[in-house]
Amino acid sequence: MFNSYKTSPFFDEMFTSEGKPKPHYQKFHEILSQFTEDDLKEKHDTAQLSFLRQGITFTVYNNNVGTERTMPFDFVPIIISPEEWKTIEKGMIQRTEALNQFLEDVYHEQKILKDGVIPRNLVEENPYYYAKQAKGINVPLKNHIFLAGIDLIRDESGKYHVLEDNLRNPSGMSYVYQNRYVMRQVYPEFFAKHAVETLEHQLSHLYEAILDHAPEAKREKPFAVLLTPGMYNSAYYDHVFLAQQMGMDLVEGRDLLVKDNIVYMKSIRGLKRVDIIYRRIDDDFLDPEAFREDSALGVSGLVGAYRQGNVAILNGIGNGVADDKAIYAYVPEMIRYYLKEEPIIDNVKTYLLGKEEEREWVLAHLEELVVKNVGASGGYDMLIGPHASKEQLEEFRAKIIETPHQYIAQPTIKLSRAPAYQGEKFYPCHVDLRVFVMRGKETRVLPGGLSRVALKEGSLVVNSSQGGGGKDTWVCKDERGSS
Repeated sequence: MFNSYKTSPFFDEMFTSEGKPKPHYQKFHEILSQFTEDDLKEKHDTAQLSFLRQGITFTVYNNNVGTERTMPFDFVPIIISPEEWKTIEKGMIQRTEALNQFLEDVYHEQKILKDGVIPRNLVEENPYYYAKQAKGINVPLKNHIFLAGIDLIRDESGKYHVLEDNLRNPSGMSYVYQNRYVMRQVYPEFFAKHAVETLEHQLSHLYEAILDHAPEAKREKPFAVLLTPGMYNSAYYDHVFLAQQMGMDLVEGRDLLVKDNIVYMKSIRGLKRVDIIYRRIDDDFLDPEAFREDSALGVSGLVGAYRQGNVAILNGIGNGVADDKAIYAYVPEMIRYYLKEEPIIDNVKTYLLGKEEEREWVLAHLEELVVKNVGASGGYDMLIGPHASKEQLEEFRAKIIETPHQYIAQPTIKLSRAPAYQGEKFYPCHVDLRVFVMRGKETRVLPGGLSRVALKEGSLVVNSSQGGGGKDTWVCKDERGSS
């Protein structure tokens, strides 16, 4: 079934360059080899149907029309050895700690700017830096990042790099659980032979981390809610799943009100005081008094209550300044500055186009590079030089010259690949991994994460909105029984 499968010139997650399964994929490969083509087709179809039946969808917007889609699922898991996982775990804890210290610093003393480690204009002119709304606020635990989603890739040598930090409203945790659920239902054979780190208690850790952020003056039992923009949001399934699993009330802005700088939830028994809001609404829409006046999604007076320390908002307001693609280039420096350590997992090399010499070099090598808009996400306003037409190259050249600060450039990395089974055959597809870091009084990393796969043959874009899909991610237990 893998006769025509080619690994070179990429690093393959499952196979060596000679086409042999790697040691931690050996058992999986043996079981897979016992399936007939009909077995594989039937199992593949059953898996896709399972997502459809459970209503696991996301919404793609095109020309202001929303289309519901199921996340395509691929059953070949990404399997991570215990040794590799230890490195990822340490690297993610280190990185989120430095990013959190940066947020605490830029909204308070600004030492990193005074010391010239990061250019002041990159912070103060950043559209996600909310000095007026968030400067000087003392947040519980001094923790701005309760949940981070850090995107990792591997290069052609198999080395991990951080591609992106998501510190505002990282989504996708529900898909990690659904991918595992479907794998267990459809492919129970695999789990009989593998000792895989369980996801079982992770959502109770997430809930604990939420409650750890109760405001200091809080009574015995803090009350937390999950604030959603509502059912038309593309990640609404994620919101519903997390609220249900953690036993939290799922609320919209209209369900909350602020009186005398205290937040209440309206209920059939009257008003109930709210201490913690895990919000899945962007900053701009949170409070029409503090941000956009036309927001119908938020709660008037919410930022006032936050300032007074009467309610915790997770993730913190203004986190976008730290996951901006231009600030990303400085995260290794942040790690050295705040933690006095070298980065365990480094960035992808990044060119800042606001710097004249870097810009000139990039303009001369556009066809070799990836160019990204620092404010865009989901694979939008992005140039992949080697795959671009002359017109696209010229269009981006003009954009860079006009607003250089709006773009960064990176080398085209030969992203690692893994087998995917689609259309009744196996072929190699590019993959990345979103790792979820949960931070309360303790920091924990969800074992595994969301492996995203570019299912279109030859595509480099893994985002679900652009045709990507998901895979289950297994962290193998080591012989001693823990990863």
